[in-house]
Amino acid sequence: MSTVTGPTDTIRNRLAWQCRRGMRELDELLNGFLERRYSALDEHGLETFSRLLEYPDHVLLELLLGRMAPADREVARIVQEIRNATAP
Repeated sequence: MSTVTGPTDTIRNRLAWQCRRGMRELDELLNGFLERRYSALDEHGLETFSRLLEYPDHVLLELLLGRMAPADREVARIVQEIRNATAP
């Protein structure tokens, strides 16, 4: 039995791969968001999340831990959503 994946599955699989950063904190935050809230994003949010994943690990960690504020308001919104999605 073969499995056919659509464009949405392909994009989600690519993003899941990009969320694997090799740093436990980043992996937990990004994968937690991908599992819990990613599907609720609109098209602009999806693009912003994808753009956020292009940031270097050290910058991404600082943003997600709240030690640095993003200059881009859309990125700031996604960062806050990620933080909210993984808050205890």
